[in-house]
Amino acid sequence: MPAITTPFDADLNIDHVFMTQHAQWMVDAGCTAIVTPGSLGEGATLTASEKAAIWHNLSTHLRVPVVAAIASLSTADAVAQAKAAYEAGCQGLMVLPPYVYKGDWREMKAHVAAVMQATPLSCMLYNNPPAYGTDFTAQNIRELAEEVPNFHSVKESSTDVRRCSAIRELLGDRMVLCMGVDDAIVEGTSVGVVGWVAGLVNSFPKESVDLFDMAVKGEYDKMWPLYRWFLPLLRLDTVGKFVQLIKLSQQEVNMGSERVRPPRLPIVGAEREQTLAIIRHALATRPS
Repeated sequence: MPAITTPFDADLNIDHVFMTQHAQWMVDAGCTAIVTPGSLGEGATLTASEKAAIWHNLSTHLRVPVVAAIASLSTADAVAQAKAAYEAGCQGLMVLPPYVYKGDWREMKAHVAAVMQATPLSCMLYNNPPAYGTDFTAQNIRELAEEVPNFHSVKESSTDVRRCSAIRELLGDRMVLCMGVDDAIVEGTSVGVVGWVAGLVNSFPKESVDLFDMAVKGEYDKMWPLYRWFLPLLRLDTVGKFVQLIKLSQQEVNMGSERVRPPRLPIVGAEREQTLAIIRHALATRPS
């Protein structure tokens, strides 16, 4: 499931026509849903009306589910976003903890539960303590699942695959495990991960789908050459400027531009040259 980037025109307005084309390109390669607008989609820079327009546009044009990423500073606004996504035709929600304020478990449970219970949509909890400072443990997830029937999945991005083992131990098949870190997908599938909210898929959808399918099926001998080739690219998803790096990779494969909304700016200098070297080497040695 791609965490799709948000394309901007020269005036930094959303290019909905291209966004649909980009999403369809990934669906045609085998992707099974589109997640938007998460961190990679620069969701924090988008207005409520812009998010609603994205949800409506993609839900109208795609044959796969659109999963709305719900993130806000306030619970009331997050609930309003969830309702807007439901009305726009989305078929699932990816729920994030509130930005900036890092509350205790009682507060964070109340926040995400309110968002999940605002609609009948199936919900995924996004756990990314390195980025957001809020950590949902396996015990927390079990407690939330006992109270919220439409809480069905976790996007685990702690970078510790042992977390996936712990969730599976406590909840079994009750919780669908998804990986949210690009360079841990193979390791994740070995402990029960069955979904991937991916980043580099925005530029390399066929390779992403192939890697995921081989990993899930345990076809390791077949998979390793592809994984070794892909790893330098997948690691672009794990650093602070992952949005700029992934958009630059899209530009290099002629499927998008590197435009980002401030405060982000396109990367320059040695950082840019190093990234281009990784991308261009990958393109030159791309597996058949």
